[in-house]
Amino acid sequence: MTGTATPRITHLQWGQVSTEAGDFRDAKLWPGGGRNWDWNETGTHHRPGVQVNDISELLDRGAELIVIGRGRQLRLQVTEEALDEIGSAGARTEMLESSEAVARYNELADEGQAVGALIHSTC
Repeated sequence: MTGTATPRITHLQWGQVSTEAGDFRDAKLWPGGGRNWDWNETGTHHRPGVQVNDISELLDRGAELIVIGRGRQLRLQVTEEALDEIGSAGARTEMLESSEAVARYNELADEGQAVGALIHSTC
């Protein structure tokens, strides 16, 4: 998906995030698009967690607030370096359990906010 509309998340279940940009195991969304969030690209694991390179694409694509869904059991951590990168870019972050993150992300998208998201669909 490309353009200016922020893709909404239409459904979350264990192992799948359905969005207006497509269906993914884990989702990476930004103003105007989205794609699968492949942890292998950056070496992301539950610990130490979300890496700078996981969020840089969202910032580069205009996200001013990044919602991070840390999984259904909150196992996904977020590195201090990633949080520092978000802050250095003048953006904000909200870290929530994934179903709460989906609701918050959709709320912000509906308000027209420049929101991005990293949504982990499992643990």
